Amino acid sequence: MPILSLRRQPPRITPARPLLPCLAGLLALLLPLAGFAADATGVGIAAIQIHDPVSGKMTEGDVFYPSFQPTHGTVALGPYHVAATPDAPAIPGPKPLVILSHGNGGSDLGHHDLAAYLASHGFVVATLNHLGDYFRDTSGVGRIEVLAGRPIQVKATISTLLADPRWKALIDPNRIGVAGFSAGGYTSLMIAGARPRFVRFIAFCDRYPDDKDVCGHRADFEASAARQGKTMEQVLDDMQGQLGRYGDTADPRVKAVFAMAPLSLIFDEHSFDNVHVPVYLYYGENDHVLPPEANAKHIQPLLPTLAGVKEIPKADHWVFLPPCSPELAKEIPAMCRDPQGVDRAKAHAQINADALAFFRKTLDVH
Repeated sequence: MPILSLRRQPPRITPARPLLPCLAGLLALLLPLAGFAADATGVGIAAIQIHDPVSGKMTEGDVFYPSFQPTHGTVALGPYHVAATPDAPAIPGPKPLVILSHGNGGSDLGHHDLAAYLASHGFVVATLNHLGDYFRDTSGVGRIEVLAGRPIQVKATISTLLADPRWKALIDPNRIGVAGFSAGGYTSLMIAGARPRFVRFIAFCDRYPDDKDVCGHRADFEASAARQGKTMEQVLDDMQGQLGRYGDTADPRVKAVFAMAPLSLIFDEHSFDNVHVPVYLYYGENDHVLPPEANAKHIQPLLPTLAGVKEIPKADHWVFLPPCSPELAKEIPAMCRDPQGVDRAKAHAQINADALAFFRKTLDVH
C-alpha cells in the first residue's frame, strides 16, 4: 500500500493573537453574510480533538473558517506556512462544510492551501490526522484498521463538529462534502458509498512489481500469510469480510466528493453501484505512485455520477501537495520536486479554483 515518508512532527507554533478591532462585531452584524460567501474573506484556524472510533484514542485536526478579520501573510505551524490566523473570530451563520483527508503517512495540515482557499470563499473546512496512517505512525497501512477505518474517522470528524456548540452553529448539515488525496481519495470514495475488492491488489502488483509505494512490502505480506497457512488471496478475502468491522463506511450526510490522485485500483465495475453523489476526479499524467491507467483513468468510466475529470500534464503524484516551505523542501525533497514543465503553484491555483467551483455547484452555494 502507498506509504509516505515517516517524519517527525515539528512543534506547532502559535503566534500572538491579534487584537480584534472594537467595531468588527458590529460590522459582522451589518454586512450581508451572502457577500462573504461570494467574495474572499479572512481565514481563521483552530485546533480540534476528534475521538477515533477505530483506535479508541483522540486524534488532532484543524478547522479553517471564514473570518471578518483580514489574513495578513502566513503563520508557521510546524513546517507549514499557513494562510490563516489562529482563533480569529468567525463570520456567523451556517456554511457548507468540507472535510479533507490526507494520503498515507500525511498530516492534518498537508493540504492547508486548499483548506484556506475554500475557507476564504465561505466554507468551513476540517482536517484530521488518520491514526494508524499518518506521519507519526503508519503501522496500520495495508490493514483493515486503515482500509476500513479511514472513512469511519472522517465520519467521526463530521459528527464531532456537528455536536460541538462552537462549530455546529457555523455548519449547514445539509451541505457537506469530502476531498481527499491518494489514500484520502480512496477514503472520500468510500464515504460516497464505494465498495473495494481488496484481492485486486494482487493483480496490480503482478502488473506493476516495481511500484514500491504500493507493492514494496508484498513479500512481507506473503510471508505473513504463509505463517497463517493461507494464500494472499485468502488473507485479502478475510479482510474483505471485515469491511464493516467499524460500521458502515458510507455517510449519507456527504453530498459531494473531490478525489485527487485516488488510490482506486481496488475498485471494479460494481464498486460504485451505491454511489449517488457527484464525484470530481483529478490526477497527474505521469503519476508513478498510483499509475492513472490503473487508478483514476480506470474508474473514470465506472463512476455513474462523474461530474468532472482533469489531468495535470506531465505531473507526478506529489503535485497535489502544496508548494513546499523551505523547511519541507529540506525534509522531504523528493515530494517537493516536480518534473520539468510542471509549475506546482500554478497547478494548485487551478486545483483550488476547480474544487471551489465544484463544491459551490454541488453543495448549492450561491
